Amino acid sequence: ERMVESKSLKLYLFSFRNHGDFHEDCVNIIMKDLIRLMDPKYIEVTGIFVPRGGISIYPYANYGKPGTKYEEMAQYRLLHHDL
Repeated sequence: ERMVESKSLKLYLFSFRNHGDFHEDCVNIIMKDLIRLMDPKYIEVTGIFVPRGGISIYPYANYGKPGTKYEEMAQYRLLHHDL
């Protein structure tokens, strides 16, 4: 099993504070980096961003390893996310 050290993860996430991409893109970048680092069977990433101007956004991304039951689970979770 692979894990990410909490301090390293915190510093990595803080690097997005002044990042110029859309929030959805940031969540996808974070997810892809974690997939590359840990090779998980399944992962979900939700961005909880502090709004400026009062409009909150909570982008969501998930991944299930292709060819496994986790791929189907990821598709199901995405289709039924936040209903």
